[in-house]
Amino acid sequence: MEIRRNWTPRSRLCPPVMTLLVLASLLSCLLTSSEAKVYSRCELVRALRDFGLDGYRGYSLADWVCLAYFTSGFNTGAVDHEADGSTNNGIFQINSRRWCKNLIPDSQNHCRVYCSDLLNPNLKDTVICAMKIVQEPQGLGYWETWRRHCQGKDLSDWVDGCDF
Repeated sequence: MEIRRNWTPRSRLCPPVMTLLVLASLLSCLLTSSEAKVYSRCELVRALRDFGLDGYRGYSLADWVCLAYFTSGFNTGAVDHEADGSTNNGIFQINSRRWCKNLIPDSQNHCRVYCSDLLNPNLKDTVICAMKIVQEPQGLGYWETWRRHCQGKDLSDWVDGCDF
């Protein structure tokens, strides 16, 4: 007597660790994007002043606000994906290739933060990381956007009318 069983191909399941990493990554994206904040100009001026950025390495608050506007539109949750697989993260669009850790194993992570930390509306990790970047020889010139839109221009309008 021959016993016939219905044969269906087994689907290949992801290894449990990979499944957990994917779920954790998706969850962190959902959590950080739901917590994102778009600052008003004056609100950002006050926050960056409170973090001590006015005059830091010779750059005015107006320089920092101009940078934030042209990189992210003052949006802490902004993420831009590059062709090389890296991401630009947060209000200053800090790149994962060198400055923060994401799912790419070869990131250098000089700021010692996860890229998702740079999406936090309280800006602490973002400002600390931006301060490290500005210590580099290029200063704010590290950001092409700042060089193109802010460098050498009258930036007083970025802070005019803000109480600080």
